[in-house]
Amino acid sequence: MPSTPSTPVDDDPLARERAHLASSRGALRAMREDAESLDISDVTANWVNAQILERQIEERIKALADLSDTPLFFGRLDYLHAPGAERAEGAEGEQFYIGRRHVHDGDGDPMVIDWRAPVSQPFYRASKKDPMDVGLRRRFGYTGGALTAYEDEHLSDPAEAAQTSKLLQREIERPRVGPMRDIVATIQPEQDEIVRSGLGGTVCVQGGPGTGKTAVGLHRVAYLLYAHRERLARTGTLVIGPNRSFLHYIEQVLPALGELAVRQGTVDDLVAHVEVRGTDDAAAAVVKGDARMAQVLRRAVYAHVSMPSEPLVVVRGSRRWRLPAYELEEMIRELLDRDIRYGAAREALPQRIAHAVLVQMERSGEAPDDRVQDAVARNSAVKAAVKEVWPAVDPAKLVLRLLTDADFLAEHAKGVLSEDEQKTILWALPGSGRRPARSVKAARWSAADAVLIDEATDIVERTPSLGHVVLDEAQDLSPMQYRAVGRRCTTGSATVLGDLAQGTTPWATRSWQEALGHLGKTDAVIEELTAGFRVPTDVITYASRLLPHIAPGLTPVASVRENPGFFDLRPVTGTAETVAACEELLRNEGSTGLIAADARIPALAEALTASGIGHLAPGEETTAETRLTLVPASLAKGLEYDYVVLDEPQAVVDGEPDERTGLRRLYVALTRAVSGLIVTHTTPLPPQLT
Repeated sequence: MPSTPSTPVDDDPLARERAHLASSRGALRAMREDAESLDISDVTANWVNAQILERQIEERIKALADLSDTPLFFGRLDYLHAPGAERAEGAEGEQFYIGRRHVHDGDGDPMVIDWRAPVSQPFYRASKKDPMDVGLRRRFGYTGGALTAYEDEHLSDPAEAAQTSKLLQREIERPRVGPMRDIVATIQPEQDEIVRSGLGGTVCVQGGPGTGKTAVGLHRVAYLLYAHRERLARTGTLVIGPNRSFLHYIEQVLPALGELAVRQGTVDDLVAHVEVRGTDDAAAAVVKGDARMAQVLRRAVYAHVSMPSEPLVVVRGSRRWRLPAYELEEMIRELLDRDIRYGAAREALPQRIAHAVLVQMERSGEAPDDRVQDAVARNSAVKAAVKEVWPAVDPAKLVLRLLTDADFLAEHAKGVLSEDEQKTILWALPGSGRRPARSVKAARWSAADAVLIDEATDIVERTPSLGHVVLDEAQDLSPMQYRAVGRRCTTGSATVLGDLAQGTTPWATRSWQEALGHLGKTDAVIEELTAGFRVPTDVITYASRLLPHIAPGLTPVASVRENPGFFDLRPVTGTAETVAACEELLRNEGSTGLIAADARIPALAEALTASGIGHLAPGEETTAETRLTLVPASLAKGLEYDYVVLDEPQAVVDGEPDERTGLRRLYVALTRAVSGLIVTHTTPLPPQLT
């Protein structure tokens, strides 16, 4: 049944829409009160069911929260005919309000339709060329939570020309203060196609700065949870970001859409088998992150399996049962040929042995049952034999031995890693000054070492798979990190988000096809977003000068913003003028970021403090009093600010191990601004920019 706005006395369209908003908020409040008043005392069979139901009700109550500064609906569709009905002449159309969540009245009739529902899709995709049976599309403008404007498009009226939505532009260009917000009111047709793609397939989104790839990935999760809620409730969903600052920045997007059960973490969180206290130089990290290390680890794990040299004798009461060595060897080789996990094969071997003993018992006239087989499998002689030929493997100890025992590493890396590469990753060599660790706990593990342990752990025991994983800023992952993520979605799907031009690690992704191969998703669809909604035209045009040097062949982002933005290159004599540029930008509404090479952050922090300018660290929320964030270039990726001051571009380049990585880091820093950018420099700009 269509929504029908409450009708005030006057015939003012804006007043009618405000009345419908008020009625919808009242209906949402009633839905929440109904959930809060539920009595489950008579419907739960035991305390376990009661706790599960209580948690589900709590989540439902949270999902029904009415955020006062967030519009309950942002659009309206007036269909020419009822969706799904035959389009007979004179048939009555229907009207739907599109919002972040479904709201119904006391009779169960919808007052607001969830943006993910099929009937909402034309709000994002209908056009003058393809109106999709929509007579009117209305967009609403808000100030805070108050409805202040509306804008109509008569899509099926041939007399009305296509036009650019002013409200849409205003929403896109609205100042950024605080954490990332959803883009549910501004999703574009090409973004909507990705958002609504099915659960069964993996999608890789290549998108330059400001194309909305992160928002698309998060909204796709929200859509999949809407369309496949029961399945994903069982299998789980996970959003993986590059660091904690980034995760803090995006953490409010899904809750604002009513989705509270999505886990968020980093790759380091996934592989946290040991405490990471050490670091690798770039050369060692590159080798450890190479996919060939998986082969080395597999060899090292299965090298523990040996063939028996003596028969196995099992004593049961007064009888002795003898299994010859060749028969045991056949069992072991069969398990090796099956290519199952090391630990699963080790657990299967005692049962194989016990079954062979039971066959002998049956041939001798006995009638053993399953209990006898289990008893034989637990026999001390069988346990001893299995321990001898197929011993347990501790993944962390195995990796520790590979990294500290040159002979052990050489044995299993032969033909895979060169001698120089082996030396690069060894922790202790004569004259190196690096001492080998005596135990797993004492070892100063690096982030790359933890990924190796995760790989070894998966060789021993299968990693559980989730239903869907979103991997953001994927271009910075090593092949071994891709494998770690891929293990978490072997039976599920993934949304991979990134920009090859923003790869800022020495092992950065060279191509998405290669990355998807390491992820185990070679059949993924690769989509490219090239329309820029965040970065102003002048800024993205300047930053794109770096593309031929950092990612030749990529399509430059084309800004679709009407406001060209503010852009200024300023030679300065010192930090005082950089601080003055920050003061200048802080006179504008919105957030300001001061981005600089990591090594320059302490001096800039001191200069800001001396000038009485309060500042935040990345991930901390801005307030009315403090709207400046001091951002090390290494943490700028994925963040955005209304205005940015970029300090010393050449220092950003010089802060990286090689020029290409430095230029990519600079490209990231140049493209964080939403409304304006000032570049200050005492030294000459990198020649690639001039």
